[in-house]
Amino acid sequence: MLGCASPMSDELIGKHLGTYLVESRLGQGGMGVVYRALDERLRRTVALKVLPSAFTSDASRRRRFEREARAAAAVTHASIATVYEVGEHEDQVFIAMELVEGATLASRIGGVALPLGAALRIGRDIARGLAKAHERAVVHRDLKPDNVMLTEEGEVKILDFGLARLD
Repeated sequence: MLGCASPMSDELIGKHLGTYLVESRLGQGGMGVVYRALDERLRRTVALKVLPSAFTSDASRRRRFEREARAAAAVTHASIATVYEVGEHEDQVFIAMELVEGATLASRIGGVALPLGAALRIGRDIARGLAKAHERAVVHRDLKPDNVMLTEEGEVKILDFGLARLD
């Protein structure tokens, strides 16, 4: 999810997108910049994935962004980050979702093998989340260590349904 800085990286910090006050930039991927934000209505911290302004007028990118939100929102499971809403505010399109604090599986592995017990537990939790998605006819199609977060409590959260297929 992390990538190079873009012109959009900091321009939203301190501003509102609907009821969300953007606090800081968390990272960037191919389809958007992710920010930490405060949902002022519900008083909870969320992750906001914002479609870059250059893409908001591109119908296919916008559809893909909205498909990502629909795919993730179609599945309720402890191993999948929860999507709260898809919104638009002053030509900014965003997805508000559960903020997952922790580290990616990629950074946790860091080129070193996990202990067998941890690897089995993580694999089991990923498999259970994907099984639930498949029950809902959602195929992730981009599962990789960068798209799996491990919370500070050791829970697994699958992120980024940007390439998902809804059957």
